[in-house]
Amino acid sequence: MTNPQDPKQAKSIYDFTVKDIKGNDVPLEKYKKHVCLIVNVASQCGLTKSNYEQLNELYDMYGESKGLRILAFPCNQFGHQEPGNNDEICEFVSKKNVKFDLFDKVNVNGSDTHPLWSYLKYKQGGALGNFIKWNFTKFVVDKEGQVVERHGPTTNPKDIKLDKYF
Repeated sequence: MTNPQDPKQAKSIYDFTVKDIKGNDVPLEKYKKHVCLIVNVASQCGLTKSNYEQLNELYDMYGESKGLRILAFPCNQFGHQEPGNNDEICEFVSKKNVKFDLFDKVNVNGSDTHPLWSYLKYKQGGALGNFIKWNFTKFVVDKEGQVVERHGPTTNPKDIKLDKYF
């Protein structure tokens, strides 16, 4: 199954295919047996500097040694803080020395929410509702593709206790 319209039909993130930043289809099955951290990112947010730095640090700490995969999805829905096209986003992240996986810009709320993000919100709703409140909302996915944690924008990536999932 690929990109089920109803998030209740998906059994894991592995049921989805997404586009990478270059427009290529990426079946999320490729992340089987990996702990994943899925996050909506923006280049012009007040949280950008610290989040990108800490996501890079997490990748350095756990990427090779434990198999952590970070999946970053640019989103322009919050304060128009990701206005660039994919080429501009690639240029921005190259200056940040990003090593983790970057995907096509998506909507995480509203009628045109990307199906993966509908699924993430269905599995781990927010305290105030099933919507993403701002940039840098983070979802932890275990090695079986199950969404096991959700963290708000102000949670520092390095404060997420990932060790228990490796």
